[in-house]
Amino acid sequence: MQKLKVNEIFYSLQGESSYVGFPTIFIRLTGCPMRCGYCDTAYAFNTGDNLTIEHILEVISQYKTKNVTVTGGEPLAQKECWYLLKCLCNAGYTVSLETGGAISISEIDKRVKIILDIKTPGSGEEKQNFWENLELIKPKDEIKFVITNIEDYLWAKKVLIREKLNEKALILFSPVYGDIEPKELADWILKDQLQVRFQIQLHKIIWGQIPGV
Repeated sequence: MQKLKVNEIFYSLQGESSYVGFPTIFIRLTGCPMRCGYCDTAYAFNTGDNLTIEHILEVISQYKTKNVTVTGGEPLAQKECWYLLKCLCNAGYTVSLETGGAISISEIDKRVKIILDIKTPGSGEEKQNFWENLELIKPKDEIKFVITNIEDYLWAKKVLIREKLNEKALILFSPVYGDIEPKELADWILKDQLQVRFQIQLHKIIWGQIPGV
């Protein structure tokens, strides 16, 4: 019987991506190979409970939504995550996966919407980017850049153009909460006429922290 180490399961509003604002079930898996300087979920690095997939499905069945986000940490750090995603899709859920982009997405069920984070220099984990993932991105997926400063923005703009990311999927630019003023990033995007979606973490505007914590 397959088990995953789960840090928490909670119900909240989706704070990011094109699903922003929708009531969503979050399954946060334990563990992450990266240590981004702006990480707001370090509590998920080690602690959690070993749960069967059957138990996870039973827990989430209490919520009246079909939107499920599997996140972390880095959910793909646990190889059983691939099977969890498949089981969630088979159960009729609309599934999204938030991944830091250091691990291959090649085995992910095609029904899953992938939110792929490309690590900027300001994250401290730029060298962890597994660039081959960009060849596997589907049109319904999303690619995210978390921006800490103007240097990150210019770097992200260069990657956007070099990799022709607008031809692959929706692109998200997000300011690091508390490090950069949202207006600054918005102004840069408008000035350069970038075809990206600006996003602010909705849950932090509402609650000032990670939902469910």
